[in-house]
Amino acid sequence: MEGWQNFSNFDGVVNNINMKVGDKVSVIDDDMKGTILKIIADQVKIEDEHGFTYNFPKSQLTIIDSGLYENSPVIKKNETSKNVSKKHNKAPLKLDLHFESLVKNPSDYDAFERLMIQREKLEQTIDFCRKNHIKKLQIIHGIGDGVLQKMVYDILEGLTNIEYDSDGFFFHQSGNVEVKFL
Repeated sequence: MEGWQNFSNFDGVVNNINMKVGDKVSVIDDDMKGTILKIIADQVKIEDEHGFTYNFPKSQLTIIDSGLYENSPVIKKNETSKNVSKKHNKAPLKLDLHFESLVKNPSDYDAFERLMIQREKLEQTIDFCRKNHIKKLQIIHGIGDGVLQKMVYDILEGLTNIEYDSDGFFFHQSGNVEVKFL
């Protein structure tokens, strides 16, 4: 069993009876390290990193061997990537309610007809998202005078199992709203 004195424990330290002045040591059962200043018989005087000196018996100290792992090969393992569902990784479906993107001849419609077509397109898209389990929808309503924006938020308020920012900081200036289907 005498050979066990020079083997390392798991902290990278070596218990060695052959201590000498200048060795770096660690105190067993305490969170203290220091440098040996003086050895008299079984007593060792150490100085910690703050300049304080302490006396310990040799049996309570262990030498820190900085070269303990120098010859050990470093094995790099590849990190396993976390599997993310394709549904959660998708960008939101975008619905642009600007009237020019919905019909060929926008000048053929009056204001009421425009709003009704935009409303119908919004309701169709929401139904499409629910049927096809699409989790996010970005509705682009523009800034304008707020009539279309008010209609969009009125429809969203009447729906269940959705989340959207109804009173955000840029509620009137953002020009779009993102809806999350629960």
